[in-house]
Amino acid sequence: RFGYTPVQERLSCLAKDNSIYVVANIGDKKPCNASDSQCPLDGRYQYNTDVVFDSQGKLVARYHKHNLFMGENQFNVPKKPEVVTFDTIFGRFGVFTCFDILFYDPAVTLVKDFHVDTIVFPTAWMNVLPHLSAIQFHSAWAMGMGVNFLASNIHHPSKRMTGSGIYAPDSPRAFHYDMKTKEGKLLLSQLDSYTHHPIVVNWTSYASSIKAFPTENQEFTGTAFFDEFTFLELTRVTGNYTVCQKKLCCHLSYKMSEKRTDEVYALGAFDGLHVVEGRYYLQICTLLKCKTAHVHTCGGAVETASTRFDMFSLSGTFGTQYVFPEVLLSETQLAPGEFQVSSDGRLFSMKPLSGPLLTVTLFGRIYEKDQTLKASSDPRSQVPGVMLLVIIPIVCSLSW
Repeated sequence: RFGYTPVQERLSCLAKDNSIYVVANIGDKKPCNASDSQCPLDGRYQYNTDVVFDSQGKLVARYHKHNLFMGENQFNVPKKPEVVTFDTIFGRFGVFTCFDILFYDPAVTLVKDFHVDTIVFPTAWMNVLPHLSAIQFHSAWAMGMGVNFLASNIHHPSKRMTGSGIYAPDSPRAFHYDMKTKEGKLLLSQLDSYTHHPIVVNWTSYASSIKAFPTENQEFTGTAFFDEFTFLELTRVTGNYTVCQKKLCCHLSYKMSEKRTDEVYALGAFDGLHVVEGRYYLQICTLLKCKTAHVHTCGGAVETASTRFDMFSLSGTFGTQYVFPEVLLSETQLAPGEFQVSSDGRLFSMKPLSGPLLTVTLFGRIYEKDQTLKASSDPRSQVPGVMLLVIIPIVCSLSW
């Protein structure tokens, strides 16, 4: 019926012979003709595609990636975003790929309108600190959207591609980040089959109810992933700070274990359209370690730290309900069970952190503003039960 399909045949047999579900990322060719004005010259569309086989080996779902990353010129964009789900005895699943996670369709639509319990996510994600390391952002998305999230990343350290995980809405269950070897890693964990979506967070409630904390410190600007943040340096071992940019004001209360002279931390705010390697509107509140002891390096990529925090509470006057809470420790490690989000929009620690801190971030997306502002003239902005589920990743990356 389908012709010569050895890859799909092998995936089907793997699923059936082992009584597992298999999700794989492959290429898909679809013929078209001259009656289709968008048909490519070679007479076929070619898509970045996820396929799903059930435990009987049956092909039960197929998804064509909608949000292509720069460099994916070999692929076409489907005419309409596809929203793909498949039902199992252990919940309803949705599937999308890599760069899709930063946009409303299909990622948010799957959760908001199709009420999936779990997302499966093949990816080739290039880590971008301070806010878009794979394990950091994928775990935050699971918490922000209230779903299980199964992320399978290509492991390619020379391209900074590493970081897979099994994430529940309340906390990561298992994750792996390895920049030192080329070895793969099998992640196993038990998840609740049917997620109970958490209470709705009013992300601006607390921040709007308090006055800005007074400070004598001078604000300064710094760049994080090409976005210009407004920063305040944290000059004391404990304190309360407020920094604002446009409509976003970020409030921080914190206590360090000690104030080291060789490390600088800052509170930053960004409210604007990101235009490098994609166009998407962000509102970000972040506490981060600066690259050196000089404030002009704040926002640069940092992988290690020595300063521990006994407590923190971060909030902001966000103009969106889509905010993703991140906490990242030294050596690019997560902090499961060490923080939570309150219904009034505070990201706070529940105990002293187990390791030195890289960043605490509230990463907000205002999807409706993606197309309302013009891109920068910078040429870099021109961008065209119990069952086992196996996810095989292949194409897409986030990079500098």
